[in-house]
Formats: sequence, structure tokens, C-alpha cells
Amino acid sequence: MAMENTYDILVVGGGHAGVEAALAAARLGKRSALITIDPDAIARMSCNPSIGGLAKGHLVREIDVLGGEMAKAIDATGIQFKLLNRSKGRAVWSPRAQADKILYERYMQRVVKNTPGLDVISGDASELLIEGDRITGIRLRDGSRVPGKICILTNGTFLRGKIHIGNIQIPAGRYGELPSIGLSDQLKALGFSVGRLKTGTPSRITKRSIDFSALEIQAGDPDPLPFSHSTQNFHPKNIPCWLAYTNLQTHDILRSALDRSPLYTGKIEGVGPRYCPSIEDKIVRFSEKAAHQLFLEPEWEGAPQWYVNGFSSSLPVDIQIRALRTIRGLEGAEFIKIGYAIEYDYFPSHQIRRSLETKALKGLYFAGQINGTSGYEEAAAQGLMAAINAVRSLEGKAPLIPERHEAYIAVLIDDLCSKETSEPYRMFTSLAEYRLLLRWDNAHLRLLDYAREAGLQSRALIEKFENTGSETRVLEKKYTVTKIFPENPLQIPLEQPATLSLLIRRQELDERHLSLLRKHYFPEYGADAVDQAFVLTRYEGYIDRQFKQVEKMQQLEGRRIPALLDFNRVPSLSGEGREKLIRFRPETIGQACRIRGVSPADIQVLLIYLQK
Repeated sequence: MAMENTYDILVVGGGHAGVEAALAAARLGKRSALITIDPDAIARMSCNPSIGGLAKGHLVREIDVLGGEMAKAIDATGIQFKLLNRSKGRAVWSPRAQADKILYERYMQRVVKNTPGLDVISGDASELLIEGDRITGIRLRDGSRVPGKICILTNGTFLRGKIHIGNIQIPAGRYGELPSIGLSDQLKALGFSVGRLKTGTPSRITKRSIDFSALEIQAGDPDPLPFSHSTQNFHPKNIPCWLAYTNLQTHDILRSALDRSPLYTGKIEGVGPRYCPSIEDKIVRFSEKAAHQLFLEPEWEGAPQWYVNGFSSSLPVDIQIRALRTIRGLEGAEFIKIGYAIEYDYFPSHQIRRSLETKALKGLYFAGQINGTSGYEEAAAQGLMAAINAVRSLEGKAPLIPERHEAYIAVLIDDLCSKETSEPYRMFTSLAEYRLLLRWDNAHLRLLDYAREAGLQSRALIEKFENTGSETRVLEKKYTVTKIFPENPLQIPLEQPATLSLLIRRQELDERHLSLLRKHYFPEYGADAVDQAFVLTRYEGYIDRQFKQVEKMQQLEGRRIPALLDFNRVPSLSGEGREKLIRFRPETIGQACRIRGVSPADIQVLLIYLQK
């Protein structure tokens, strides 16, 4: 059985990557379908009930500027907002929000349902339909065919997913949901290399069983900031989370059961995330630590069910219960769901281009955990970019590919295309070499040209971004000539007059003064522009230095490597360098420089060969 009409774009998987991909494709005027096993699970927060965090918050801001939905969704459904790292430099400030996970998925499902040109098809995609070297559609498990010109796979943890709890193994994509079977085997037969990764989720316990008097309160910001530039009249709730700690008794119980852990008995083949390990992994890797932090988080407003962030585990049920009940405040913990590990197939990302289209099959794109990443935000960013580039491919346009100094999205995708993903990839500010340029607060200025080109952002917001950029440039100059006198409304103690720029660089004028600065000196300018000019003035020397580094690197980024270059014919390459260049097939010399195993000598050999 076949559908009557051919879709332009098929998106397989209704997680965070799939939602952004399907919405973007339809909003760009392409007839699109979102194929998912369970439409009621679209945009489900299967793990932590939050959006943002270190570097992840940057990704959400960039998604918003480019026209995605995640930032709007969390602004509408968040129950606590916090700007992390405010005591440190601007480069590492990152927004984070606790979500009402029920409202979040309802919000996204409502948006998907009401988007013109987007159909939701309930079914399990079991086979790609292929003619020659390109995609022609999807076959569902019930035998029906869905014709399509382009397919974006966003299967998350569902590809041959398997849950582990001690010695128990359950085929599942998530707790209580069936895995997806068939696509992995087909792609492997087509020559794709496939691997296994592992991630985990903690127990959920009842609110009534928590002794909050023994825990440390973790409130949100009293003056919260929204994620989305389109959010108006932002007055969200501020529902607290709570902090608890493991102890030596907890660790002893966990350690006593390592011989029953699938992680240590070899039953789990996949590699877990280095920076978000299970609790049993933490006590082994950080054996010198007497305690580990746990965050108790409500999963929705008024939830009787709380998430124990930091205590993911695949240990047997009895061990998880005993260990958690040794923690102060959780002695009477009642369990609603037990923690588990999930193992799933992924496709090492040397098989995709920076457009996220696969190298081996035209019209097939990968986005999200299928590429070896971890996290809602990383998945959503890839889904958005995959859809934008899929639409551009249909329209005969070149893909939209930001550079590393322009976006965390670019760092994410470039890392996937040039580095091995033997463990789940998670975004951190430390992965961005130009992080002072990639602040969370300036995403709308650095990605303005890409937002115009992508075609998803509203004209009103584009004009607002343009106006902020213009005002910022004017204010930068005004700061150098505007003098502040000893008697001043900013309440800065001075013995003699000084320019604003001098006071900012000497850190005598900081963020606390910005509202007064605008009120008394620049009332005709927007608060955002006043702030942007302040940051650019304070960090001027560091920013100039980073731009000089970018200029040097751009010379290498501009040197294209022919797509069909036979690296076997390039003499004098090292054995490892040749192997890695053949595997990753970098698009530029700059990208080749970032591939582990390709030495500076290999780069010189390659440059000389291309010059000849």
C-alpha cells in the first residue's frame, strides 16, 4: 500500500531533533511528514526535565535566532530559570530552565499539529526505499509505503534499543516504548558503519517521601531572562529544586554490586557519556571523592514524581533502592520508576557532510543521537540544520554552514565531521576555541546573516536584530567620548572625569550600572544595545585577538579539498593521516587540521599536492 502523494521531506522520529526538522521543513514551504511510533510521545523529555545549561543554553539561543521552536517552548512551559556562571566571564554565562515536561510536550505537539503542510504519520519506519543512489521513501512495518524525496533520520535511542537493569534486558527505545528494528541492518548492508552507545536515566521517586528540611534549596533567578527573543512579558514561576549528597555508605553499597552491573560485566557493549556518567561509574572513576551532588527536580508543576539528577544507574533494583535510601533526606524514598541504562545503535559521524547529508546516499540526512550526540539541545540544533539544508538541496541552493567562530551549532557539527565519536558527544564551552565571540547574549548579532538566509525568522525580529546591531556600533563609539564626572548618577566614586570606555575597562563600571547608564545617558537606545556595547568595550583586546586568530584560520578554511580527491595518490602522507583523511573526507584544509591523527606534516604535504 502506498500513500497517494510524494512528500518533499520525511522526518523519522518524533524527539527533539525530529520536531525541529519537521517544523522547519514545513515552514519553509515543503510538504513534510513526521513519522513516529507514538504521536503522543512527540517531544517527550525522556530524561532530565530541563532545557539549556553550560553551552547547551547557547545552542538554544542559536536555534531561536535561526527560527527554531525550542526556546519559545521552554519560555512558555518553564518553571524555573537561571543564568549559570554569572560570577565568571561573559563567555561562559549559560541560561538553563527547569521544564514542566508535560506542558512542554503538549506545547510542541500542538505546534506540530497546527503547522500547515506537516502531517504526522503513526508508524514504525522499518526500511528506506532507494532507487539508484538516492532516497525515494520509507516503508513502514505494516507494509505501507510513504514516498518522499528526502529523508531525515532522527531515531534517538530507538535503533535496536535495549534497556539494562542489572541482569534484566528489555528491548525498548525508551521505558515502556518499543524499539525500532530494521533500519540499522539495512544501512549496515548498504555499507554504513554502525556502532553502539549507551546512556542512562535516574530513578523517579515520590515527593511525599523526600525530607526537604535535610536538603539545600536551589532557587531560580529573581530576575529571570527568557531564551527566545520573541518572548514578551516574561514572568515565569520560580519553583525550587533541592540539593542532596551521596556519602561513603552510599558508595560502599554501589561498589559491592559492581559484579551485578551490566556496565562492568560486559553485557553493555556501548560506551557511555564521559561527562554524565552513571553513579556506579562515578564512584569508580572518582574513587577519591567522599560525596557526589544530586539535584532533586520536579518533573512538572505540582508533580508527585521527582527526578534524582546525578543518580542514573543500571544496577539491580534492590541496590538502587538501598543506595538511594542512605542519602540524607531520602531515607524513606518511595520509587515510582527505577533507573536504567539504554543501549542503542548510532552511525559514526565521519559518514555525514557538514550539511548533515550522508556521503553514501543522496537525500538521506542524520540528526541527533543517531550521529553519536547526547542531549535535547544538541539534537534540536542538528534537526533544524538538517531540515534547512534539505530544503536548500531541493531548491538547488548550497547548504547553510556557519563557521566555528560564528556558532556553537557550527562547533557541534564540525566536531562531528572531524572527530571520532566513540562516546556520546556533549556540548561544552571548552570545545569552542572562540568562545568569547560565541556568547549566549550575542547569538542574534553573529547569526543575523544566516537567519536571513535560512528564511525561518520573522521579518519583525530580523529588523529588531538589525537595529540592535546598528545601535551597538554607534554606542561603542559614544562610550569612547562620553565623560563621567565625579558627581554622577551612576554613583561611581571618581576623583576626576573619565570616559565610559576607560571605566568599563577598569571594571569600575559593570553590569550593575547598565540600567542607570541607559536611563541617564542613552535613553533613546535599546537595553540590549547598551549591554552589547558594554561587553565589546570591556573585552575589546581579547575579542580583537580572537578575530586575528580567526583570520589566520580562515585562510585554511578557504582552501577547499576536491570532493573526489584520491588520498591514496597523495605521496608522503603518514599511514594514520591517510586513513583518517579517507574516512572523514574533509571539505577544507581547516577541517583536515582538526582531524585527530592528521599531523601538521600531513597538512603541509596536502597543501603542496593541491597547489601542484
